[in-house]
Amino acid sequence: MSTLKKNISLAGMAPASPAMPVRRAAPPLSPTEPPGAPFRQTDQLEDRLDAELADSFPASDPPSILRGSHDATRSNRRKTMTIMTQDHPSARLGTPSDLKSNAITDLSAALTTLLADMFALYTKTKNFHWHMSGPHFRDYHLLLDEQATQIFATTDTIAERVRKIGGTTLRSIGHIGRLQRLLDNDAEFVSPGGMLAELRDDNRQLTGYLRQTHALWDEHNDVATASLIEVWIDEAEQRTWFLFEATR
Repeated sequence: MSTLKKNISLAGMAPASPAMPVRRAAPPLSPTEPPGAPFRQTDQLEDRLDAELADSFPASDPPSILRGSHDATRSNRRKTMTIMTQDHPSARLGTPSDLKSNAITDLSAALTTLLADMFALYTKTKNFHWHMSGPHFRDYHLLLDEQATQIFATTDTIAERVRKIGGTTLRSIGHIGRLQRLLDNDAEFVSPGGMLAELRDDNRQLTGYLRQTHALWDEHNDVATASLIEVWIDEAEQRTWFLFEATR
């Protein structure tokens, strides 16, 4: 009898069920991320992976091998993101803009080339200002200094306009040399009349470049930059006028 009761008792016992893991809600991903936070979305993805890993095993005893593998993968992803960020400066230098990406690329390139021309013209104007000679030295010397100051005043505005729309601009003298369209003049001596005539032609050429870029700004509806271009056209035309009258 005792044996029968023992068998019945054993048959009625339910096998012990393993402890079920407690599921944790994975944190939702943000729908959008502002520029300048390249790691944030990756961190959120990693948090989701952590939650999924914990769902697969009891929270009290996650397998150490798998946990170590996941930690290594997380570290590798972080290193990869760092390399990608270093290879793509726009990931850190991108500025929020409602302009489309192709517009930002086109406008930034046009403005940066224009900036190189401005630096080239500024340097030549100062060169001729420093090396002016002849009976009209004082008048021409002061005229070119005034014009050089006006040209240089445009450079920071141009560069910062590029940054405002999300692009990058000049980084070195070599960068200027690769982009400039206005030619340098390294001659040992240039006559006063030759200096004024060359600068007159350079400013007239610059005016043409400004008109060309204005059409690009209209195409992309960048009215802020277009309004600046109009001011620079007027200034270049005034410099051309003064130089023309001085050489008559």
